[in-house]
Amino acid sequence: MAILGIDDFKSKLTGGGARSTLYKATVNYPSFVGGDVELTSFLVKASKLPDSTLGELAVPFRGRTLKMAGAREFGDWTTTIINDTDFKIRNDLEKWSNAINEHSANTGLSNTNDYFADMVIEQLDRDGSTLKRYDFRGCWPKAIAEIAVGYESEAIEEFECTWTVQYWESNTTS
Repeated sequence: MAILGIDDFKSKLTGGGARSTLYKATVNYPSFVGGDVELTSFLVKASKLPDSTLGELAVPFRGRTLKMAGAREFGDWTTTIINDTDFKIRNDLEKWSNAINEHSANTGLSNTNDYFADMVIEQLDRDGSTLKRYDFRGCWPKAIAEIAVGYESEAIEEFECTWTVQYWESNTTS
């Protein structure tokens, strides 16, 4: 077995490797919310590229188990958002969530087309071009997390939003 040197490793790492800090998340809003897509793209501080899991069907046969692929499940998408002083993004997300199920009346929109929206996350190259793009279909804010406040910290506020995703597509799946 040959021992590979640093030059061999460097030659295999295409483009110097994808950088986790180079991404763009686009949060689209239903028309009734009127959210600022550009502002949200700047203030989504952290996210993750999507996951999907194939379920497993176990079929017993004469003392053995045949494992077959089952249904695909798509995980939730979580974003960390920087809060600005006008609470613009937070207010838009609360408005969206409240329309789905009102805080006081327990009523809300019944047509999913009224509150579903598509989201995008792009992995960027160092020149700003898109290396990989994921389109999340049929999303809505499942959980808008708390914002921590306290005298001990001088940090800018941030909060998480967890999005339900029906499915996603990328350049390798569509």
